[in-house]
Amino acid sequence: MGLVSSAGAAEGNVKVTPLGSHDGEFCSRDRALVFEDPNGTRILYDAGRTVAGPDDPRLGNINVILVSHMHGDHVGDQRIAKTNAGTCASPDTSVSTLPQSNSVDIAVKKQAKIVTGSEMPAFFAAKLKAAGGDAANSMLVRFGAERELGGVAITTVPAVHSNGVSPGFLTGPLAEHLKQAGVGASVGPPTGYVLTFSNGLVVYLSGDTGITAEQELVVKDHYGAQLVVMNIGDTYTTGPKEAAYVINDLIEPKAVIASHANEPATAGGELKQGTRTSLFRDLVKVPVYVPLSGQTMSFDSDANCTEGCD
Repeated sequence: MGLVSSAGAAEGNVKVTPLGSHDGEFCSRDRALVFEDPNGTRILYDAGRTVAGPDDPRLGNINVILVSHMHGDHVGDQRIAKTNAGTCASPDTSVSTLPQSNSVDIAVKKQAKIVTGSEMPAFFAAKLKAAGGDAANSMLVRFGAERELGGVAITTVPAVHSNGVSPGFLTGPLAEHLKQAGVGASVGPPTGYVLTFSNGLVVYLSGDTGITAEQELVVKDHYGAQLVVMNIGDTYTTGPKEAAYVINDLIEPKAVIASHANEPATAGGELKQGTRTSLFRDLVKVPVYVPLSGQTMSFDSDANCTEGCD
């Protein structure tokens, strides 16, 4: 699938569509977001377990896939068969995608580029080839660099987390040795992303991270991120209080989308009180948007939500 040209694309809004496990809700395993540039380029971020494979009707065309790190809930070691199976707290993600991944399966079917940093591109190139895809569709962009695809500039930024590859993604004797030792293979540090869309909107995707100095020095001071997708799930990533500090004191964006809450944050599409998500919203000084699955939000170049936000 060819990438959309950036020629003439300077106006319009960026559309953001969450692809979660349950329609109209923000649930415990939800990670995946689709960003659509005004010129039509479509980017899937951290497909994880809540996209029902490459034939999920919500996907549409996908030009680029981003994977922040190799943990199963982000790259997709398993997935849903369809939406609304199981509960919002415990969705049914029983379809195994090993030893490939949900991300690779989608990339092969959609003929999309997988753009990652660290040592992940070589890993994904091998996986694409093994799945019958084109290894050249695994593309590198490391810290401080930039790659433009379909009129969207993409870079990786540091994340403080882990990035081991589970033995389940591997085959042969190495997989068995790692499994017995209780360790995973290393593909370098995890990343976040900064995307600059053709209308000028700059978006920071945190991946899974703790608080980092780069969130101020790089994400804010250099790139000037206006919209942030921020992990808030605690224990595995920043908790809601720490994430609020990142937003209020380090990045100071115009708006933020909550992510990776590790909880059934909504019921009937309404945010539940006493959740991590509600605490984060109450602590943050700028608008916080809850990513309700299947409901598209639109943002202008200044990160003002023009449609689809409560």
